[in-house]
Amino acid sequence: MENLFIKKEPLYFETDGSQLVLGDSFKILTKMEPESVDMIFADPPYFLSNDGITCQGGKMVSVNKGSWDKLSGSGTGVVAKHKFNRKWIKLCKRVLKPNGTIWISGTLHNIYSIGMALEQEDFKIINNITWQKTNPPPNLACRCFTHSTETILWAKKNEEKSRHFFNYQKMKEMNDGKQMKDVWTGTLTKPSEKTEGKHPTQKPEYLLERIVLASTEEGQVILDPFCGSGTTGVEALRLGRKFIGIDISEEYLEISKRRLEKAANDKQRF
Repeated sequence: MENLFIKKEPLYFETDGSQLVLGDSFKILTKMEPESVDMIFADPPYFLSNDGITCQGGKMVSVNKGSWDKLSGSGTGVVAKHKFNRKWIKLCKRVLKPNGTIWISGTLHNIYSIGMALEQEDFKIINNITWQKTNPPPNLACRCFTHSTETILWAKKNEEKSRHFFNYQKMKEMNDGKQMKDVWTGTLTKPSEKTEGKHPTQKPEYLLERIVLASTEEGQVILDPFCGSGTTGVEALRLGRKFIGIDISEEYLEISKRRLEKAANDKQRF
């Protein structure tokens, strides 16, 4: 796989067209070649680590995910959150090809800021996907409706000649011959997908499979600037795409590494 960095950046791991880089995405993205990526999937911090409680496995647990899910530095609140989102989205736009697209997942805690940041950075939103979870954790406070959805925004560069790829026929085929709608229903991540370690916001493989198949072709390059436990990379590798994953946590990159190794071995066997 060609070197996609302007300055050589030490790789944390590499296998079968997949690369993992340990470091701050804000710094790493500035070292990548401009317009070198075909698709970006980003699951950025939701900033919901507010010392509250939630339910996990039938037990009451803290909602705090880690320091990466909290705003740091001098700024806090909505202004700092939006500044953070606009900055990384601008950096992603630089490395995205003219016909490339970006997918960003979030909840009410960050998705409105992300939508605004996309427009401010001159992206055009293609779809607003609602991911409806069939088995969400219960609402312990019982003072509002159960939170059972996440939003995934799909956007492209707002350029006159931009022509994004959409595999309409494949999506129709996966939906029993009918046009696929923008509400996707499915379960939370299965325990079988967490055998190499757990990440608090790990996305299920079926979700990334659909995104990869819908918006990329074989051999294209997919970037995940907050790759966490590596679900994007697993599906990219399995489906014959190239992958670059960046994360600031070595603990989570170790999970990604093990999952990519397993996916590469499975691919070789079949």
